[in-house]
Amino acid sequence: MNTRRQFIATMAASAAASPIGALTAEVVAAPKNSISLSGRNGPEFGSLSAVIQNLKGGSDLPLSFLRRDHQDLAAWKAKGRAKMLELLQYAPAKCDPNAEVVSRKDCGDYIREEVRFNTTPVFRVPATVLIPKNATLPAPAVVALHSHGGYYMWGREREVETSDAIHPTLRNMREVGYGGKAYGIELVRRGYVVIAIDMFYWGERRVVLDDDPPEWKARSLTLSDEQVKAYHNRCNRDEEIMAKTLYCAGVSWTGIIAWDDIRTVDYLITRPDVDPNRIACVGQSVGGLRSSYLAALDDRIKAAVVSSWMCSFPNQLEAHIRGIGFTKIIPGMYHLMDHPDIASLAMPKPLMVINGSQDRLFELAGVHAAHEKLAKCYVKAGVPEHFKSIIEDAPHQFNAERQAEAWAWFDKWL
Repeated sequence: MNTRRQFIATMAASAAASPIGALTAEVVAAPKNSISLSGRNGPEFGSLSAVIQNLKGGSDLPLSFLRRDHQDLAAWKAKGRAKMLELLQYAPAKCDPNAEVVSRKDCGDYIREEVRFNTTPVFRVPATVLIPKNATLPAPAVVALHSHGGYYMWGREREVETSDAIHPTLRNMREVGYGGKAYGIELVRRGYVVIAIDMFYWGERRVVLDDDPPEWKARSLTLSDEQVKAYHNRCNRDEEIMAKTLYCAGVSWTGIIAWDDIRTVDYLITRPDVDPNRIACVGQSVGGLRSSYLAALDDRIKAAVVSSWMCSFPNQLEAHIRGIGFTKIIPGMYHLMDHPDIASLAMPKPLMVINGSQDRLFELAGVHAAHEKLAKCYVKAGVPEHFKSIIEDAPHQFNAERQAEAWAWFDKWL
């Protein structure tokens, strides 16, 4: 591919090849005031904001489990999932993962494998799998779902090591957002098999153009902070172009992400070292959104943790819409179900949701509303003890203390 235009045309053709088809809550110092992400005073779109507010869905959403007409959990889940899958506008044909282990390294107390497998006939996905050496196999497993972060050069390396050295910007990202940890290493040392893939448009699946600098193509560890930032700025700017390309190809970006994560479970259960009845998922930021979707759509997931991505989407419209990117939108969904309604499709499986009151991505009253709605859903489903809400006085992060609570959550339920 010599130009961005040729890349976009090729991407559209590839995408088109896929067929379409009682509350247990802990709230820590969480004031309900909020700060606009845009930095503007007043509504995001000024004179048009009142019109936009009139377009959003109401409070009595027809597919919310809290509606009186939804009394049978299984029947409601079937209806809600079917609608969600329809509106994702992406239904890839199931295919054999055709997995290949391309490298295997003994890392002392665990084994690290680099794996490639198909999620669709179009996509062959890079993954890292960590296998504990001091656990009885088959062992429970965790799908670790990486974040967005405006950081595209590396993907799954936030959660796991893929080599013995990492770029300084990645180390800094871990310090800021993850308490300095590649948390997949913590999990494998607790006895879990861990898998992490690169999300579409990130890491090994990022955009590479023929005229890009060689250091960008090689993801050289000698890249300066400025060079990494320049690449990330380009990717951030071109997200809109990619989204339009995918929509014109007849698919949604959110659909590609959700199905790649489901197909990751398809591959995971083929491994003899994994107990297929004890699989969990966890993610930070858009990884948290991915975790909520995967738990909602796949009953093979038995427990989930969602960090830094639980909010009421309608609440974002006035002054926080910049926190909702193209990787997080299901067109047509939000007149039927809000985001916490989607997450409640995971019921009755155990779900922990973590947000920070200093997180400027989200309208804080909408965060509280989302947690409260989820709690009510779990009460109605008869399993209030399966939901844990944490809203702490913290920014957009998955810190070491919250990670420890998450792993204890998995230990309890798996």
